Amino acid sequence: PRRPLMESGPCFPIRSPGRNSMKIGLVGYQGSGKSTMFQWLTGEVSNPALAHTTQTAMAVIPDDRVAGLCAVYNHKKVTLASLEIVDTPGLAHDQEGNPARLAMIREAGCLVHVAAAYRTENPRAEQAAFEEDLLLTDLEIVTNRIERLKESLRKPRPDREKQQAEMDALEPIFEQLNAGRPVRDLKLSSEQWAATRSFQLLTLKPRITVLNLAEDEDPAKFAGDPQVIAVSLLLEQQLAGLPPEEQAAFCEEMGVSSIGTAGVIRRLMEVSGQTLFFTAGEKEVRTWLIHQGATALEAADSIHSDLARGFIRAETISCDDLIRLGSEREVKAANLVRQEPKDYVLQDGDIINIRFSV
Repeated sequence: PRRPLMESGPCFPIRSPGRNSMKIGLVGYQGSGKSTMFQWLTGEVSNPALAHTTQTAMAVIPDDRVAGLCAVYNHKKVTLASLEIVDTPGLAHDQEGNPARLAMIREAGCLVHVAAAYRTENPRAEQAAFEEDLLLTDLEIVTNRIERLKESLRKPRPDREKQQAEMDALEPIFEQLNAGRPVRDLKLSSEQWAATRSFQLLTLKPRITVLNLAEDEDPAKFAGDPQVIAVSLLLEQQLAGLPPEEQAAFCEEMGVSSIGTAGVIRRLMEVSGQTLFFTAGEKEVRTWLIHQGATALEAADSIHSDLARGFIRAETISCDDLIRLGSEREVKAANLVRQEPKDYVLQDGDIINIRFSV
């Protein structure tokens, strides 16, 4: 049987629930343009009342293939996966209080460092300062845990052996951070992963730098670095408020180009190790966000836990094949519907239908 996944409703993008999103933390020093980026990506105005805490909003992940699927199905609703964008308090250049500010984004799956390239000729210096802040924040949490373990190990305890093993796992990580090197450069053992899992170490997280340029600066000179996005956030925010035809005229008149939110959002998704799969039918066309390398069973669980518990197989179609041929009937006639087991690794753009037992 097929589980009814969709409800009737209007055909427009609907912000999807949290399980169909990925948390992205925006971080940067005061005046970097971080909150401008938050507003540009999400359409939500940054709230000054939340300047000392976090503010969250959703950024829908655009996908050109959705229009093709909408043409195939007489659908009633479209639901797009989202990135959960978290704006954080601006970091202090003197580093005072920065560990507490950075601790607010430990649950983020990816860090976006917004650097104010418009006010300096050496934005790399700000990147280096940011890396140092991440190191110091991680060093503080690892040091505190080691100190607590040392104090505990001075007393006779039934779990002494377990605590000593944790200490042994953490000491090389402490040495790495204390030497000014990020934890991601270490090949962590399973014991070290277990010891640090709850810490959500910042120097382990995937990250990307956004160089916030002056409006008249050419981003092309920063091209070639996959870990850097060069963009004038103020210009992009201004363009976002104009109709599409006026955006093109403005760019031509000013001699500038626009990167647009779509390209940036897709880059953030890729850097954070995420990919999209689809469910599609007459009731709903929907995109789902899942980590790269996920299996059909994990995809079933992300839709609903009942599908994973009763999983039999995943009927899978390539989105490109369906759009090219125009109907499920033609895809079946071409023998392009695949029956995949639970350990099948999803490919970007797979359309899946989970067969399961109740």
